[in-house]
Amino acid sequence: MTVKVRRITRRVVLVGAGFLLFSGPARAQLATFAKSKLVIETAKGNFRFDIELALTPPQMAQGLMYRRTLAADAGMLFDYGDPQPIAMWMKNTFIPLDMIFVARDGRVVDFHERAVPMSLDTIESKVPAKAVIEVNAGTVARLGIRIGDTVHYAAFGNALN
Repeated sequence: MTVKVRRITRRVVLVGAGFLLFSGPARAQLATFAKSKLVIETAKGNFRFDIELALTPPQMAQGLMYRRTLAADAGMLFDYGDPQPIAMWMKNTFIPLDMIFVARDGRVVDFHERAVPMSLDTIESKVPAKAVIEVNAGTVARLGIRIGDTVHYAAFGNALN
């Protein structure tokens, strides 16, 4: 996922790697990510994910760029702290992804399925969100994720033991 920075009349945070271009020597300085776990609760059940945390601007800019694979139960959590409009793109991202936009309380407020690898098209949340979870394309459909489902994680104040 790449960050695309542009001016818009409303406050929008664009995530991915548009403002950081990794090529040549700079690419060798890719960000590293802390790891954690979260649970997505849907009508089909609770699903555990091993996640990497994108919390700093360089981490958010890099996201899942340049990766060729992602485990079925893995993903990346982009935590913005305060709810806000969020937009992302797929520049330099080789893996097709689903994006799940999450409110402060852990409720799924929007999602985008099957983002096209390497696309510069902007994917925006329809409502403000605190966080975005990127997972493999097809995960939203496979797990039956719907708006109103719950993501359990410490940052949302609802982690499961």
